[in-house]
Amino acid sequence: MKITVVGAGAVGATCADNIARKELAEELVLLDIKEGFAEGKAIDMMQTATLLGFDTKIKGVTNDYSQTAGSAVAVITSGLPRKPGMTREELIGINAGIVKGVAENILKYSPEAIIIVISNPMDTMTYLALKSLGLPKNRIIGMGGTLDSSRFKYYLSQALNCNPNDLQGFVVGGHGDTTMIPLTRYATYQSLPVTDLLDEATLEKVAADTMVGGATLTGLLGTSAWYAPGAAGAALVEAIVRDEKKLFTCCVALEGEYGQNDICLGVPVIIGKNGWEKIIDYKLNEKEQAAFNKSADAVRNMNNVLAEMKLV
Repeated sequence: MKITVVGAGAVGATCADNIARKELAEELVLLDIKEGFAEGKAIDMMQTATLLGFDTKIKGVTNDYSQTAGSAVAVITSGLPRKPGMTREELIGINAGIVKGVAENILKYSPEAIIIVISNPMDTMTYLALKSLGLPKNRIIGMGGTLDSSRFKYYLSQALNCNPNDLQGFVVGGHGDTTMIPLTRYATYQSLPVTDLLDEATLEKVAADTMVGGATLTGLLGTSAWYAPGAAGAALVEAIVRDEKKLFTCCVALEGEYGQNDICLGVPVIIGKNGWEKIIDYKLNEKEQAAFNKSADAVRNMNNVLAEMKLV
């Protein structure tokens, strides 16, 4: 088993570190365009092998995609991170060309690879990969909803003063501050609906905090978060290589599901060895469906920029 992570910045390196610690592959390739950067990160991580007890071999390379040949899964984190005050949407023009080039180079050497997209704006970058690569739709996965759902459970755990691992909760829709939809109606604490445990005002605050969770961290850190995004990417890799059939919210191609077509958007899916294998219908109510449709409209507006740039 061989896995590639493209982009050795904070998110990519954290994702790679998690993959190595979990021993999800015999070989992990970390690739970056900056001379020596991936090599340095790889050596640093390999020097933790005897301390952490993992056997995965990590190789860092500078822009040499031939070293990624035969990868079963490739995680794309390339592109500029958000700065304070910058929206994910503003990154389209910069990151679209980067992501398209990376994806094409990955497929050149690993034609059977499953692609996980983390680069922002994630919904539009996933759509770009789907349209430009011509792969079966199940092999293109956007990570965003996995991260958003984890943040949702964090804020719920703070409100309930409970262990977040005892919670179930999903966020659907776009991976944006105004487009994601925390499904509080379906969230549970050890099978108890959280709507029975928290009042409406508290639930609304949890949802609002979740939606700006990334922007909150960008404001505090001065750049995008990396621990949770990297861990979310690694969780998807684990579900694929171990064929876990786990349920995550992921950005995937919709062809009528949830009332949408010709778009990649976050919905609950089963993740296994074939990539995303099945979309789960959560039966949105009228209010939730209206929010989902509004989210889709916003993402389509971003996707239209790709057409204007002649990238799709």
